[in-house]
Amino acid sequence: MALFQVDYYSRSLEKSTCFHMVLPNDVHPMMKEGNENYNRKMKTLFLLHGYSGSSKDWLLGSPIQELALKYNMAVIMPSGDNSFYLDAKGTGRAYCKFVGQELVDYIRNTFNIAMDKEDTFIGGLSMGGFGAIHTGLFYPETFGKIVALSSALIIRKIMNITEDFTDAIADYDYYTSVFGNLDELENSVNNPEYLVKKLKEENKKIPDIYMACGTEDFLIEDNREFYKFLKDEEVDVKYIESPGAHTWDFWSSNLEPSIQWLLS
Repeated sequence: MALFQVDYYSRSLEKSTCFHMVLPNDVHPMMKEGNENYNRKMKTLFLLHGYSGSSKDWLLGSPIQELALKYNMAVIMPSGDNSFYLDAKGTGRAYCKFVGQELVDYIRNTFNIAMDKEDTFIGGLSMGGFGAIHTGLFYPETFGKIVALSSALIIRKIMNITEDFTDAIADYDYYTSVFGNLDELENSVNNPEYLVKKLKEENKKIPDIYMACGTEDFLIEDNREFYKFLKDEEVDVKYIESPGAHTWDFWSSNLEPSIQWLLS
């Protein structure tokens, strides 16, 4: 298993940024015996961290290296800061473009993988789950499937907050700087629900979505609401609820089933 840390200059972010990558391109022949995943082309998963996290989170908190080896899957883990992986206003804040276009092109040109939509997936947890859904919907010709664990689907909660608003995570100024005008979120490209409706109006294929959330997670109701929205819009979605909170125990235990779903 090859493990990379890559620091390079991003034009979308106008700064040097870092991503980590696991690449099962050095696997001993004995380890491939009887593993049907090595009878096909390598798949690629762009895996996004949560709020206040970093590109190392999945490496430190989950068995992603072992799973990448088992399933012949390259995994790209970028740094998204606290951006919700959205294109905010102002120079150097285009995180959706960074993940969904620039980084994909960089990986293709440098490593010659993720060349086709069918071989390219996106996933994440919490803020990264939101980012995976949003980026996958914003670039539906790039990503074949989406995995979203304990997603921070908070759009409806912040639509009409006032300037004195604050919660355990952030305040009004933060949400405005990331999501834009909160009074216009319902019909904003930063709203995954708006993107779903837009893709349907344009008769474009919506990537299949896998959602999982713990029943003790503080985001469970938000995930239930978005799942209901997807079902009402007749989007192909697999939804899993199981005991668990907003913890690495839940995300790690749901990582392998989600990868199996990606490959099914």
